[in-house]
Amino acid sequence: MYNLIGKLLLVFLGLSIFISALSLYVSRVSLTRSVWLSGFFANVLDFFFLPLKYFFCKFSDPRKLDRWMVSLKNSAHKSDFAKTRKRLMFVPHCMRSLDCPAYATKYGIQCKSCGKCVMGELKEDAKEYGYDLYIVTGSSFVKNILKDHYADGVLVIACDYEINKGMRSLAGTSVVTYGIPMLNDGCYNTKVDYDLVTDTMKMFD
Repeated sequence: MYNLIGKLLLVFLGLSIFISALSLYVSRVSLTRSVWLSGFFANVLDFFFLPLKYFFCKFSDPRKLDRWMVSLKNSAHKSDFAKTRKRLMFVPHCMRSLDCPAYATKYGIQCKSCGKCVMGELKEDAKEYGYDLYIVTGSSFVKNILKDHYADGVLVIACDYEINKGMRSLAGTSVVTYGIPMLNDGCYNTKVDYDLVTDTMKMFD
């Protein structure tokens, strides 16, 4: 009996390693082209996220895992996001000017369109394409906003780590997520490819 259980555990472990490795390969491929069964492989990576994160922290760069997962989930969510009707856009406060005159509320930073950073332009673009823009300083703001403001689609600009974290937290809900990674990480003076943002909004218009 114990011998059988041991064999079954070995088979399960082998299958887990194989399907995790295959999912990682598919997620890496998704960076450059469309992939089949992206939703399935994204769910596999979510299921094995903690051991995979440990592996990447130990032997590689964990930012790679986040970047691959975001790319794979974007591929999986693309068609569903296109069908959404009420969309919010979350932008990190680290992209604003260091001498930003805006003030903070429970719903994030209230942009004054002073022209010192790209936020004013993003605010106008979001309005043009039907998004409600929120400049947030953390995940608690996102929770408050989604609690008080209905949305079925969320477009997130952030580092890959934060995008993946948000996508994982909203998995299984009625909110469809799509992410645009920033060009650099950090707590201030971060930037995003502005053309990529506008092209993404046009794609889903």
